[in-house]
Amino acid sequence: MRKFMLMCCFLLGITAVGRAQGGGMRMTPADRAKQLQTQLKLNDDQTAKIEAIYTAQNAKRDSIRTAANGDRDAMMQAMRPLMQVTNDKIKAILTPDQATAFQKILDERRARMMQGGGGGN
Repeated sequence: MRKFMLMCCFLLGITAVGRAQGGGMRMTPADRAKQLQTQLKLNDDQTAKIEAIYTAQNAKRDSIRTAANGDRDAMMQAMRPLMQVTNDKIKAILTPDQATAFQKILDERRARMMQGGGGGN
């Protein structure tokens, strides 16, 4: 029983450290595009284009993280314009109704983040 409790504490500790270092589950570009497809009722062509946009964003985001070298403020400063460009590219693919719904999703995410609840992805 003691070994079992030790193992549980060890696993709990590993999980906590992983999350503290940003190791939480991130959605893939395909997952993010599929989520928008469901939320905005996208067609397959729109979904494929949005997945490509998210894939390009991920590559740029990774290079920003590397260049920031652990400086969170510098990283966030560089990420904001990237997120804005990404959102603008996505809106260009959407119909006016979809773009309105997408903006509502972004606004809700921003509100959650301002309240400290995280923004999902």
